[in-house]
Amino acid sequence: MKKSNPIALLPIAVFLVLYLGLGILFEYGMNIHMGFYKIPIIIAFLVAILVACIQNRELSFDEKLTVMGQGVGDKNIITMLLIFLVAGAFVGVVGRSSAESVAYFMLSLIPARFAVAVLFIVACFVSTAMGTSVGTITLITPIAVAVANASGFQMPLCIGAVMGGAMFGDNLSFISDTTIAACNGQGCAMKDKFKENFWIAFPAALATLGLILVLSFRVELSGAVEQQYNLVQIIPYVLVLIGGIIGINVFIVLLVGIISGAFIMLLTGQTAATDMLFSMGVGASGMFETCMVAVLVAAMCALIREHGGFEALLTATHKVFKGKRGGQLGMGLLVGAMDIATANNTVAIVMSNPIAKEMSEEYGISPKKTASLLDTFSCVFQGVIPYGAQMLVAISAAAELGHQVSAFEIIPNLFYPGFLLISLLIFIALKPNNKKKLDAK
Repeated sequence: MKKSNPIALLPIAVFLVLYLGLGILFEYGMNIHMGFYKIPIIIAFLVAILVACIQNRELSFDEKLTVMGQGVGDKNIITMLLIFLVAGAFVGVVGRSSAESVAYFMLSLIPARFAVAVLFIVACFVSTAMGTSVGTITLITPIAVAVANASGFQMPLCIGAVMGGAMFGDNLSFISDTTIAACNGQGCAMKDKFKENFWIAFPAALATLGLILVLSFRVELSGAVEQQYNLVQIIPYVLVLIGGIIGINVFIVLLVGIISGAFIMLLTGQTAATDMLFSMGVGASGMFETCMVAVLVAAMCALIREHGGFEALLTATHKVFKGKRGGQLGMGLLVGAMDIATANNTVAIVMSNPIAKEMSEEYGISPKKTASLLDTFSCVFQGVIPYGAQMLVAISAAAELGHQVSAFEIIPNLFYPGFLLISLLIFIALKPNNKKKLDAK
């Protein structure tokens, strides 16, 4: 056990002040569009690591490099990095036309009265298959705008349904960067985390769908959306989804998705071989910053742990949160605070992982439950913050089509994150996690 040392947590505070402070300045002080995302997060972490290196004079700089190397060289970190890159390549292969086909197919089958419910269901499916909430919102929001224009449904309701569905898949998908980060950070199988997570997310999704249907019957319809689609392009998503659920190794699942996606895209003439290879590269490259953040956070947290920072945090947590239920709420507030500060749920999970792992051992909470809590709480916060990438991308997508809508018009229509939080709290209250069963395993 390291000696408790609160000052060892200074690097995290430096990062948060630097990142959050500049984000507020850019977004609200200087009115820069998507100001939070103009800040080089890697540079902010480098500054934090510099602060960590200056601390703890008992170790030489070479010894600190050894500590950082051990943190980065952890098996879970390496696995996480590889999955990030392969998942990015898969998304690059299948492209956006597959997701659009799902939406237009369902809109063609189901009466216009249920169009907003269809948007929510499609966003749930696409985000679970693609593993990205931002990508789902980018693809489906233009369809939501078309539904609002054609049918008479309010624009914020349509966009809110898409955002809610996108967060559903972000939380559950086997290839979501949040799932990858949470599972590998806690050392649990993705299928185990999925089973734990499903019974939290599914009731929230049903409640959201029910509320959307109730609101839909109050709207006077004026038309419907019609568009061509190609169902064959959905196959790679379905294969990845089924493979993940039945527990096949994630690398094999993604490889099957990439091969089937490449075959279908080439066979249907959607892309040329050279363009597809380029798209794979672009998809993998899109994960580079996330990979680098994971490396830097692992290095920084290794130094903080060595200096006694985690022990200080655990001591403080024990004073506030008692028992397993309290420990789970503590984890949730930890990752929620990180998410509010960084506006990025993946970064929040990566930062919280090592601390949550220590907490899970202290409170006797299983790895799969810890991973589920981190992912779910981060999605609750990320799904509603007005400066998050999901919200900003949705607003931008609507604006590109000539429709101005503000975050504060959309937030009251974000039903899913609210129901997810309620479901999460009920889950914690009713299923505290039996330590005897955990120990027996």
